[in-house]
Amino acid sequence: MPVLKDFKTIPELFNFITTEFGKGKERPVLKHKVDDKWVGITYDQLYDETVNFACGLASIGVKRDHKVAIISENRPEWVYSDMAILGLGAVDVPIYPISTSETIEYILNNSESIGVIVSNKFHLNKILKVRSNCKYLKFIIVMNNNDKTNDKDVYAFSEIQAKGREFRKENPNYFKEQSEICRETDLCTIIYTSGTTGEPKGVMLTHRNIVSNIKAAHEVFYIDENDIFLSFLPLCHIFERMAGYYTAFSCGGTIAYAESIEKIANNLLEIKPTIVTAVPRLFERMYSKIKRSVESQSERKQKIFNWAIETGKEYQLAKKSSQPIPISLLLKHKLADKLVLSKLRERTGGRIRFFISGGAALSRELGLFFEAAGILIIEGYGLTESSPVIAVNRLNDYKFGTVGKPLPGVEIKIAKDGEILASGPNIMLGYYKNKKETEETIKDGWLHTGDIGVFDAEGFLIITDRKKHLFKTSQGKYVAPTPIENMFLASKYIDQFVIIGDRRMFITALIVPDFEALKEYADANRIQYSSVEELVKMKQIYELLDKELDQFQKKLANFERIRKFAILDKPFSIETGELTPSLKVRRKVIEERYKDLIEEMYKGLEG
Repeated sequence: MPVLKDFKTIPELFNFITTEFGKGKERPVLKHKVDDKWVGITYDQLYDETVNFACGLASIGVKRDHKVAIISENRPEWVYSDMAILGLGAVDVPIYPISTSETIEYILNNSESIGVIVSNKFHLNKILKVRSNCKYLKFIIVMNNNDKTNDKDVYAFSEIQAKGREFRKENPNYFKEQSEICRETDLCTIIYTSGTTGEPKGVMLTHRNIVSNIKAAHEVFYIDENDIFLSFLPLCHIFERMAGYYTAFSCGGTIAYAESIEKIANNLLEIKPTIVTAVPRLFERMYSKIKRSVESQSERKQKIFNWAIETGKEYQLAKKSSQPIPISLLLKHKLADKLVLSKLRERTGGRIRFFISGGAALSRELGLFFEAAGILIIEGYGLTESSPVIAVNRLNDYKFGTVGKPLPGVEIKIAKDGEILASGPNIMLGYYKNKKETEETIKDGWLHTGDIGVFDAEGFLIITDRKKHLFKTSQGKYVAPTPIENMFLASKYIDQFVIIGDRRMFITALIVPDFEALKEYADANRIQYSSVEELVKMKQIYELLDKELDQFQKKLANFERIRKFAILDKPFSIETGELTPSLKVRRKVIEERYKDLIEEMYKGLEG
C-alpha cells in the first residue's frame, strides 16, 4: 500500500500525520506501560509534546545542523526527541543504551554533539563521568524528571518543555517554519555502527536516504492504520527506526513499546500486535521454549504435536502449488490447527500477520517451523549504510534460507570475488569525518557491503557470510563460518556457537549451551551437580553435545566438520565486548579471550 500522503522529509511526514491525518483522532499513535497499565498517546498529544520540546531546545540554543545525541530505551520521549531535533533542522545522533562511557565520549566528540538527551540517572552518570572530556557538549537533558541532578546545564525533560511553552507564546509558528525549511538532501542522522573491529564509524544518512526506504517498504508490504506494531528492538538501530517506527508511523499504524526483552512474551499477549520487527534470536528462543515444553509432555502428546507440525508444513506447501488443496489435507489441517497450531499462534497474541526478521541470518528450519504454525517470518537484508534495507522477501513471494529480492529502487550486483554491491537512493552520504573509510566502502556509486552472496535461479539473494569472516584452513580450504554456526543453533541444547579454524588443520568450536535445557537433561538423567560450572565439565554433557553435533554435521563436507569443541559456562555478552550491540559476534575478542582454551583443543594434533 502506498504511504498516506507523499513526503520528502521526516518533519514533513510528522506534520502531515499529526495535523492532517491525526486531527481529532482519539485512537493512540503510541502506547507504553505506566504503573503496569498500557497508556495511549494521541496524535494531538504527540504533536504538543514534540513541539514544546523542540521550542525548548531552540530556547537553549539548538539550531539548524547542530548535532544532538539520544541515549535511551524505546519510549515515547525517544520519538518526541527525534521529531523535535529533526524539525529544527538539526541532526540526531542515537547511541546504544548499553554503550560504555568511553564509547559515548568518542561518539559525542566525533559527532561534535552540543547536547545529549538521556533516559535516566544510570545514563546521566555515564555522561557526567566523561563530561569534562566532551569539548562540544553544552547541555544534558534527562527524560525521567526525578533523575535530574543539580549539575550545571543539566535539565529535566519537562523543564525544557516548559521553556518551549514560553518560547511558543513569542514564536507561535517557529517549529512549522523551521521544519518546512528542511530539504530531502539535508543530513538527518548520524548512526555509529558498533563494528566488530576498530572504532565506531558515523554513518551519515539524509532524509532522502531514509524516506526512499520507507516508501519502498510500502510498495512491498500492505500496511495500514489498522496495524499494531510491538516495538522492542532498539530505536537507535536503523532497522527498528525505519521499519518499526517511521514505516508504521507513515501509514497511521499504532506502535506499542515493549517493557523489555524479558517481557516480550507477556507483551505479545497483551498488545496482540499484527506486525513485529525482530531478530532471529527471538525466534530461536521461542522455538527452544516450545520444544522444551513439548518434550516435558507424554509421548502421545509429543506425537500429536509432531504430526500437527508436519501437517502444517504439508498444507503450506500445497497452498503454494497451482493445484487445489486435497479435501483430505484440508480436513487433516483443520484438526491439526485446532489441536496444536492455533495454540502456537495464540502465544504471539493471535493476530500476527507477519514478523519481519533482520540483523542476522534466519535458519531455514525455523522459518519452515513457524510457517507450519501459520506464523510467517519475512526475512530481509541490509546495513546501516543502506538505510537499511537492500533486499527483502515478499508476503506472496518468499523463500526461507534467502533474504529475498532487491527492494524497489535498489540495484544489487555481485562482484567477481562474490561481494554484494548495492546502489540506490538509500545509500549513505559516507562516514562522518572519515574520508578514507568512505572511499573504501563506496566506489563508483556502489556500496561495498562486505557480505558474500549469490542470486539463485529465481532471483532470490542468498548471503553466504561476511567477507572478513571467511577463513582458510591450513589445507587451503575456504570456510564460511556463519552458515555452519547457524545450523548448530537449531539444537535445543545450544545457545551460542562460534567456530575456529583460520590457518588450522581442522575446525573446532566454542559452545555456550542452553543452560535450562542442560539442567532439564541432567535432572531427567539423575546427573548430580551443584552448579552450572560443574555441570558443563561433566563427561555426560560432553557426550550429549558430541551426539548432537554428529547429527547436525552429517550434511557438512569433511573439512567443515567440528573435530573438537569446548563448552563454556557463561554466555557471550555485549557487556563483556564479545557481542556488538546488534548481537553480532566479535570473533577477534572471543578468540583472544579464550586463546588458552582454543590452543588446548589443538594441542598435540597440529604440526
